[in-house]
Amino acid sequence: MFKLSLQLQKAAQHLRGTTLNVTAVLATLVLLVVPRALAATTATNSCQLKSPKGAIQHVIYVQFDNTHFRRDNPDIPSDLEQMPHLLNFIQDNGVLMSNDHTVLISHTATGILTSLTGVYPDRMGQPVSNSFRYFKTDGTTRTGVSFAYWTAPLFDPAGSTTDTTPEMINENGKIAPAPWVPFTRAGCDFGAVATANTILENTAIDIPTVFGAGSPEAMEVASNPGQAFADFVGIGVHCAQDSGICAQSTHARPDLLPDEPGDYSDFNGLFGAKYVNPVIKPSGPMTDLDGTVIQDATGHIGFPGFDGMEATVSLAWVAQMQEAGIPVTYAYISDAHDGHGTAGSIHFAYGPGEFGYTQQLKAYDQAFQKFFDRLEADGIDKSNTLFVFTVDEGDHFVGDTPTPAGCDGLTTPCTYNRVGEINADLRRMVYTQSGDSTLFSVHSDDAPTVYVNGTAAQPLRDQTDPIVRGLEREMSQLSWLNPYTGVVENNIMVALADHIGMKTLHMVTADPFRTPTFTPFADPNWFFFAT
Repeated sequence: MFKLSLQLQKAAQHLRGTTLNVTAVLATLVLLVVPRALAATTATNSCQLKSPKGAIQHVIYVQFDNTHFRRDNPDIPSDLEQMPHLLNFIQDNGVLMSNDHTVLISHTATGILTSLTGVYPDRMGQPVSNSFRYFKTDGTTRTGVSFAYWTAPLFDPAGSTTDTTPEMINENGKIAPAPWVPFTRAGCDFGAVATANTILENTAIDIPTVFGAGSPEAMEVASNPGQAFADFVGIGVHCAQDSGICAQSTHARPDLLPDEPGDYSDFNGLFGAKYVNPVIKPSGPMTDLDGTVIQDATGHIGFPGFDGMEATVSLAWVAQMQEAGIPVTYAYISDAHDGHGTAGSIHFAYGPGEFGYTQQLKAYDQAFQKFFDRLEADGIDKSNTLFVFTVDEGDHFVGDTPTPAGCDGLTTPCTYNRVGEINADLRRMVYTQSGDSTLFSVHSDDAPTVYVNGTAAQPLRDQTDPIVRGLEREMSQLSWLNPYTGVVENNIMVALADHIGMKTLHMVTADPFRTPTFTPFADPNWFFFAT
């Protein structure tokens, strides 16, 4: 189950000791294009990637959110099959590794951060995501969020009152090593496009972390929060020490990594589209690959929000950064199987072959065609560039059988009566079937980590506590009517892990207050919450 991540861990450890093995980390990822030709295009004179044959001058790393190589329905082409320009580029020029494995519990933040760091989540602080619970000293819990800048303390949107450990806490209780460091130490600027925690993720805790509580940026958050989000979140450049990119701006900030092994001093960064865009595109506002000005759903020019990072948007920033002389770019592309709507709206999931789904994949495919053509015209191609395409999470479809029968989504669109997991209130189910009114909270999921309330005298209950063991037994015996099958489903929880089991699964961090009391793993067609 964990073979891929172990390879990543070993490769990342090796890379942190030297700049000679950039390809070692990247070669273990899921979708990899290995350059064959040996032509060279110089990105920046100081950047020394030191690939084995000296040909690599650029690294382009693209992180997809839930994009599938395999078919969810045998009659309907998969995501990659519906993006032939990307699929053919990979197959014609490199290696496609489809036997990928995700960490447990699998979610966007944990999956991406595991790929970026090369270590299991117990060594970078985010085994439960995209949010999690943490215990207060009185035994109750609050919500933490997995998306925050690399050096921020634990991000509680309501304001953490008791736990100020690092968001990205490693096994020693320090800030985990950052993924851009091997590149910047090698003299290579590192461009980050919406890639988890390498850029500012929010304007709450990240603005004071990077700019300071009384900074002009913080004042903009107070006076114009929508524009501040578009200005400062999502886009960044981590600069090498002699970087011409940071030298062009009066807004470069110290790129502080106080716990970085081997010291990390005198490095700077640019944080936010407001400061990055004028350097990489002095001629005017950033546009997507179709020439449309990039803005959010309410008209704020700048970063459009993470759901707005469609292929045409994300890849445009990558191309612009590379053209500006930033040789290493890491970018995130939002998933195509959700209807993202507008800011603040409720998202909805498409079923395979639905019209909106296939149209989004078609747009993604067209974006990749334009992206590859543009880079080739710039002299950035397989001869001098390491391309990496990888995915997170690996979700699956839950819903009714599509109609009409045999629809393929391309010639005949599919429709569905119901799409989505079976939502269930775990606390009410336990009380209904067992009469147990023990107070607990969960991180809502198909593997709903359970946090059993403690007391001020003992905020964290022992795993052998009779109350805990009782809840574990009750949850392991849950049964309920499955609305899709119309039949009572017995033993909905298919597995369960206590502290020892969670430690084996790399779910126990150096912060004991983040550790769940136990974790049940359900039939993945179910989704549990607790009210």
